[in-house]
Amino acid sequence: MPTVFSHIAAPLAFRLGLGKQAVSPRLLTVGLLVSVLPDLDVLAFRFGIPYADSFGHRGASHSLALAVLMGLIATLAAPHLRATRSLAFVFVAISAASHGVLDMLTNGGHGVALWWPASNERFFLPWQVIEASPLSLRRVFGPKGVEVLLSEFFWVWLPCLLGGVTLLVARLIYGRTTGNRNA
Repeated sequence: MPTVFSHIAAPLAFRLGLGKQAVSPRLLTVGLLVSVLPDLDVLAFRFGIPYADSFGHRGASHSLALAVLMGLIATLAAPHLRATRSLAFVFVAISAASHGVLDMLTNGGHGVALWWPASNERFFLPWQVIEASPLSLRRVFGPKGVEVLLSEFFWVWLPCLLGGVTLLVARLIYGRTTGNRNA
């Protein structure tokens, strides 16, 4: 898995691209939280739940079903998040789904149960370019952690920054061409 630091890159990139007018601080906070929330499943190890179990690490909590559920919950809270229901759904669902997608790009673990509950099969993407983060905090802050953070910089942060800036530029150009001064 990427570190908790890098799972927040996707919602930050979307916020950059969509702007603070669209993505309120409250909506951004929820997006950041749901982007890291799936890794609470590491607590399953403490309760004797095996890695490969549906509720083990990278299981149900990393699925698209849970991302959609989080998006649906965000629609109920949309007024409090200062967002439209559709934006709250899309932003939160994508922020949550980004966690599993990033984990599918790592070179370690057992894959992600992306299609849970329909299937407990674990998947990786064809490109496993991100160094898997150790599950031990002691190792995260050691030499292996430096290797992981460098990998995440190149394979998570730079692409997210590029995507966010591209979306920002497109939004600014579109705002100019339509005469929208609030872009």
